[in-house]
Amino acid sequence: MGAWDREWPAPAKLNLFLHVVGRRADGYHLLQTVFRFIDLADTLRFEPRSDGRIVLATPIPGVPPEQDLVVRAAEALKVGSGGTASAGSAANMGTASGATIHLEKRIPLGGGLGGGSSDAATTLMALNHLWGCGLSRAELQAIGLALGADVPIFIHGRNAFAEGVGERFTDVTVPENWYLLTMPGAAVPTQEIFRSPELKRDTPAIRPVDWQPGFGHNDLETVACTRHPEILHHLDWLRQHGSARMTGSGACCFVELPHEAAARAAQAALPDNMRGQVVRGLATHPLFALT
Repeated sequence: MGAWDREWPAPAKLNLFLHVVGRRADGYHLLQTVFRFIDLADTLRFEPRSDGRIVLATPIPGVPPEQDLVVRAAEALKVGSGGTASAGSAANMGTASGATIHLEKRIPLGGGLGGGSSDAATTLMALNHLWGCGLSRAELQAIGLALGADVPIFIHGRNAFAEGVGERFTDVTVPENWYLLTMPGAAVPTQEIFRSPELKRDTPAIRPVDWQPGFGHNDLETVACTRHPEILHHLDWLRQHGSARMTGSGACCFVELPHEAAARAAQAALPDNMRGQVVRGLATHPLFALT
C-alpha cells in the first residue's frame, strides 16, 4: 500500500483535569490540564491533486469548507507559515500540489474530545509527509497553534501536562486505564463557557511534577452543568462507578476504570436514555513516530 492509499487516524483526547488558573490581558484564559489520548478516532484519507486545490470531499453539514479546520490546516501547510507566506514559497517547499480529503467522523462534535483539532493535526502531519515538506514537529505545532489551542498537543503526540493557553507541555506517564465515555445530547460552544461570569478563574496553579493521577477537577464543569442539565445527569450516574468528570468544555463525560471488564460492565448498566462507549487510553498518538 502506498503512502497516499493509507488511512490516517485522528484520536480523541480526554482532559483528566482542567483548571483555569488566570487570564491574560488579551482575554485568553490560562489553563492547566493533562491531555490523555484515547482510541476513539476519526479517520482521514488523502488523494493527490495537481491543480493546487484543497477539496474536502466529506464536508460537515453547516460548516463552510473555508472554515473547516481540516481545510484550513492544509492551506496553512501549503504556505508553511500559518497562511502568511507567498504562493511562491509554497512551490519552493514542494507543496504546490493540492489534495482531496476524505474525513470519516466518529468523534462527536461539540463534545470536548478535541475532534476538530485532532483532524487538523493529522492533516498537518499527513500532508507534511505526503507532500514532502520536511517540517519538524515544532514547526508543525507552530502552524497548528494558529489554528486552535488544542491542535499542538496532537502533534506533540504524548500524554502531557499542558499549561499556558494549552501549548506548553510536560510529558507525564498515565496508567493504562480504560474509560466509559458517555455522550449527552448537548453540543456545548466552548466560547459560551469561557465567557461566563460564573466561571472560576483563580484555581491555584501546581507544578507539573506534582501532578498525580486522580488529581483535580474540571473548572468548566459547573458552568456547563448549569446551562446543560443533561451533563449533570450523566455525571451523577457515572459517579456510581468511580470518579467521573466532564472533558474539555463538554459535553462528553467519562469515568476511569482499571480494566476493560469493569468498563464493559458499567456500559452494560447504562440506562436506556444514555449513550456511551468503552474506550482505551493510549500511551502515544498513533502517528507519533511519523514526525
